[in-house]
This record gives sequence, C-alpha cells and structure tokens, in this order.
Amino acid sequence: MGTVLKLPIIDLSSPEKISTSRLIRQACLDHGFFYLTNHGVSEELMEGVLMESKKLFSLPLDEKMVMARRGFRGYSPLYDEKLDPSATSKGDSKEIFTFGSSEGVLAQIYPNEWPLEELLPLWRPTMECYYKSVMDVGKKLLGLVALALDLEEKFFEQVEGFNVQAAVVRLLRYPGELNSSGEVTCGASAHSDYGMLTLLATDGVPGLQVCRDKDKEPRVWEDVAGIKGAFLVNIGDLMERWTNGLFRSTMHRVVSVGKERYSVAVFFDPDPNSVVECLESCCSETSPPRFPPIRTRDYFHERFSQTFASYSGSG
Repeated sequence: MGTVLKLPIIDLSSPEKISTSRLIRQACLDHGFFYLTNHGVSEELMEGVLMESKKLFSLPLDEKMVMARRGFRGYSPLYDEKLDPSATSKGDSKEIFTFGSSEGVLAQIYPNEWPLEELLPLWRPTMECYYKSVMDVGKKLLGLVALALDLEEKFFEQVEGFNVQAAVVRLLRYPGELNSSGEVTCGASAHSDYGMLTLLATDGVPGLQVCRDKDKEPRVWEDVAGIKGAFLVNIGDLMERWTNGLFRSTMHRVVSVGKERYSVAVFFDPDPNSVVECLESCCSETSPPRFPPIRTRDYFHERFSQTFASYSGSG
C-alpha cells in the first residue's frame, strides 16, 4: 500500500449551512472526496446492512443467480463488470447486488430482485430502512452542494438532479485474493463514478485508492482509510459536467489486500430524463461550457454498455 491521503471531514449536523457549504466547496475543489460525519444514520444500521450483505453473498451461486441483474438491479457475479474497459483483466474481482426504490416509474421498469424471506428474513426490511435513511442524507448534502455553487438550496431538486426514485444502493463483496505474480489485482478497476454524488460505507478493510489527477500519466495512487461511522463522499461525472469541471469526478479503484472486503455504495443520480448542462454560475466568456448538454439516460447507457459484460438498457 502507498501513502495515505488525508481528506477533509464535513460535519453534516452543523447548523452553519453557509460555512459548511464553503468547506464542501473547498473539499470538492481540492480532492473530489471527503468524509461525512454526524449524518444521522446510526452505526447500528450501517453494521446491520453489512451483516445482511454478507449473508446474501454467502448464499450458493445458483441461489444468487435467481436474482441475476436485469438492467440495473439485481445480482452480478464475479467478473461481470469491468469498470476500466482498457484493463487487460477478464473483469473486476467483485460481486455486486444493486437495489433501489420500490416506488415510481423506475421501479416498474427496473424492479428490485429481493432474496426470499425464508432465506434472509431481515434482509429486505434492513435494506429498505437504510435506503430511506440515506436518501435523507443525500437530500441535505446536495442542498449544501447547491449552496457551495452559489445556487438556491433546492436547486437540484427543482431540476430533477436529486430524485429519490433514481438513487440506487450497491452492495459489494471483494474476495481480496492476491495475484501470485505480484501484479496489482483490482476488485474495482480504475474509474470515476457516473452520477452526481456517491456515499460509501465500508467494513474497515483497506483497498480503496484515489488518483487526484486523472489526466496525469503515470497515475499516482494514494490510499484512503475509512473512519468508523462516517461516509466517504465523492463527486461523479455528471456533477463535473454540471459544474464545467470546477468539481471534478475523481478517479479511484479498489485493490486486493489479501483479505475479503465489503462495502455499500449509494449513488445519487438525476432523473433519467434530466438534461445535465453547464450551470450559469460555472461558466463565463473566458470559461465557456466544456461539455455539451446530455440526457442522464443517454450518458448512463453509454457508460454501462462499456463496462458490463451483459448490459441491456431495458428492464
């Protein structure tokens, strides 16, 4: 493992919205990653989600494949995804289970795949409770991000940038085996996240690395340590496009460290029909828009079709 990157810590419980938004702005300018503490999701619930996640991934493969991914939601086996299409590996060494809201149009197009209650009786209620809790965190956090960009606090809600029904939760299991040749083995190959913001909770096992300058070669990777009870937050591609590159989506990866690793990622994504285009507060005559407007659905289709072995944009 390399050097450990020291990231800013943002206290979500602070009543000082303006000063907190300024801290978030600086964190997004400097790193694109920061820790989020006092967010309101109990450690007990976070640990419960990790425990139920381990139970699901410990099921026999044939039982997990009954819940195989259709479109965006469900179970994905080892090597189903390769986040870095240029990588020479056969795929990323991880298992994934994705779920989202059970309400609204998106839930009809991409229905959740739930494990049988008799197999995992506490699984669904635990996950639904977690989903509701982290949506509250996301709403508050994106309000502060809006303030950090000199926008109205509810801006992203008004433009469908924050849509509870569009957010998804990804449960991840990394086997953690090391390569006998000594080469780096990636559970998640180098990538930036696609959406707006990501909230990550982990079991404390290391492996996450960040590359602060994704345009520089060779890439310099720094380790990111976990803080118990805190979320790790990072900027996604669509937020970079909205801010005209002011807030950059940061390249990151997960490398194997010889130990099994579990994490839970929550992706806050815009409504699929939302058009992402440069914010007025982030462009000028001397800094014109760097990215053309794009519909969220089209951007995601392009990215997922590159990274999943079997991807269909339909349900």
